Amino acid sequence: MNQNKRFAVLGAGNGGQAMAAHLSLKGFPVSLWNRSPGRLASVLKTHSIQLVTEVDGLEGGRAQLELVTEDIGKAVRMAEIVMVVVPATGHNDVARQAAPYLTDGQLIVLNPGRTGGALEFLKTVRSSGNKAEILVAEAQTLIYACRALNPGQVKVFGIKNSVPVAAIPAHRTPEVVTALSAAYAEFVPGDNVMKTSLDNIGAIFHPAVTILNTARIESTRGDFEYYIEGISRSVAQLLERMDSERVQVGAALGFNCISAREWLYLAYGASGKTLFDAIRANEGYYGIKAPHTVDTRYITEDVPASLVPIASIGEQLGVPCPTIRAIIHLANLIHGCDYWQTGRTVRSMGLEGLSLREIQHLVLMGSSEVKEQEVKVAETA
Repeated sequence: MNQNKRFAVLGAGNGGQAMAAHLSLKGFPVSLWNRSPGRLASVLKTHSIQLVTEVDGLEGGRAQLELVTEDIGKAVRMAEIVMVVVPATGHNDVARQAAPYLTDGQLIVLNPGRTGGALEFLKTVRSSGNKAEILVAEAQTLIYACRALNPGQVKVFGIKNSVPVAAIPAHRTPEVVTALSAAYAEFVPGDNVMKTSLDNIGAIFHPAVTILNTARIESTRGDFEYYIEGISRSVAQLLERMDSERVQVGAALGFNCISAREWLYLAYGASGKTLFDAIRANEGYYGIKAPHTVDTRYITEDVPASLVPIASIGEQLGVPCPTIRAIIHLANLIHGCDYWQTGRTVRSMGLEGLSLREIQHLVLMGSSEVKEQEVKVAETA
């Protein structure tokens, strides 16, 4: 990959602006698109974003963008790599809008995919009639910790050292890492999109903690420490039960998912005999406040795009997820909606009716059609 590789960043929120500015300052031609024109108003005037940072080794400054547009076709047609940086609940809509313009050889990366993002995106593109030879991948998490300060100005607080990324099919993941390497050395190969999806620890730490602290959030407008005060021993016990259900769904698929307690050790070096102890040992969680309201992405995104797909896959495979389903039910009641209807299910991810072998084959080989000579590959996944 050379510095002339063109990027399209779809989404002009906190993460999208940070990514577009960072890529531009690295010397890459960048086009920026957003679904709603409001976020683009100030950027459209100057075709630039001011990147503010205190991160060692990250260059700040005014980043000039090649194109800022409300026309997704213009943004996508110019790009070899399409970085989708919108809430996971918007992946399906972006896939539908981008489908007419995606062509052979393009790489699409969801930042992040949450649970089942790449599967849903590819299913939507194919259902829209696009049969182009595209490569769809997903990152396990957003690479930046960032916030928009003002219109056209974004601050990056940190960049993660290592972010797994995986493609459909899994054997093409090295191509994705290579394609991204000139811009991002931080992306590393993930096992497959089912592994990046099910190792989505936000599914465990966000919806349940928010819902179980609803009264406190509403009475204090989030004026308490989310992880330290919001997760008592009893809440942590519930989180461990949810986490066990998530890991069991992964095991039923044939994939070894790490537990939330193991993740805390790998990500932060925080350890403990219980999840509660490990959370308390994580210095990075101290000082983080709760959301100001229960109308937060911790529910509106993490329930439909994280918990619903886990429970839906579990139901198809015969793995009970009663605790996860209870949290989904409470989220429905609090928000007066049905996240089962709007969230990702085996149907929207293209997994409905597939056998275990066919699901494995889809993830590893890119097709659910298992040929006799490939049976052993699926069985040993």
